Amino acid sequence: QVQVVESGGGLVQAGGSLRLSCAASGSIFSTGAMYWYRQAPGKQREWVATITSGGSPNYADSAKGRFTISRDNAKDTVYLQMNILKAEDTAVYYCGTDVRDVKGYNYRYWGQGTQVTVSS
Repeated sequence: QVQVVESGGGLVQAGGSLRLSCAASGSIFSTGAMYWYRQAPGKQREWVATITSGGSPNYADSAKGRFTISRDNAKDTVYLQMNILKAEDTAVYYCGTDVRDVKGYNYRYWGQGTQVTVSS
């Protein structure tokens, strides 16, 4: 059993910053790539950023230059530092992580999401 829990969302003014965290816990042997997605009201879920197990990041165009993804492998935690936030960044942010469990099986787990609201 693996749990993925996001935190750090909230209300912020346009131009401000937030840092999201996402921790995986449970029967984890190792974590692979970790992801952030978001879903705005009335829109499909969209990819925001990925970080590989080796720490290589990739970003959606909407996140480049403003968001930074990072991870702490010792804590099975991924972060998303969001700067210069815009109203269009308002969404529920979801964390996903690829996990190899103690039995050797690979799965992708998702958190419940954390709300980010940017006021203009």
